[in-house]
Amino acid sequence: MECLIGFVGNGFVLTATDTSAARSITVMKSNEDKSRDLNKHIMLLYCGEPGDTVHFAEYIQRNVKLYGIVNGIELTPKAAATFTRRQLANSLRSRKPYAVNLLIAGHDTTKSTPHLYWIDYLGTSVEVPFSAHGYGAYYCLSLLDRYHRPDINLEEAKVLIRKCIDELKTRFIINLSDFKIKITDKDGIREITI
Repeated sequence: MECLIGFVGNGFVLTATDTSAARSITVMKSNEDKSRDLNKHIMLLYCGEPGDTVHFAEYIQRNVKLYGIVNGIELTPKAAATFTRRQLANSLRSRKPYAVNLLIAGHDTTKSTPHLYWIDYLGTSVEVPFSAHGYGAYYCLSLLDRYHRPDINLEEAKVLIRKCIDELKTRFIINLSDFKIKITDKDGIREITI
């Protein structure tokens, strides 16, 4: 019953994740951060089985940071997405595959362009202009398809993410009480309020 939302704007990627941690019919935590900063300009958003998500996200986060330390250069969003996809594909062929769906949002500092990658638990990866994961995707993708533009500015993006959240609060039977909204651009990753 989770929801990840992300879309690329004019020089940035805006993302939102619900903050509830639930199991069956019980909400265990309502302030869960379902994202990890991989480096200053790339973040990973995750949903899926609770143990798998946290373990896999921390594994990716630490390996991307280790790469930056060892080689003295940060990975680009595409390189981070490729590495992540490869790790999911390898785990799929093991006895204990990860049940994790991901969005990787980042700003490529070498080309000064924003990127968003959609990765599912089967190791499928694709660069997209907008995306969503979880049950909330059934409601948000139609809004993103209708209102998203490649040249959308930050103020319009805030309005669009608010539309998605309001639609979930109105139509989705599960109460996703709060969302954590982050932006990544040339200045790095930061949390914003709308």
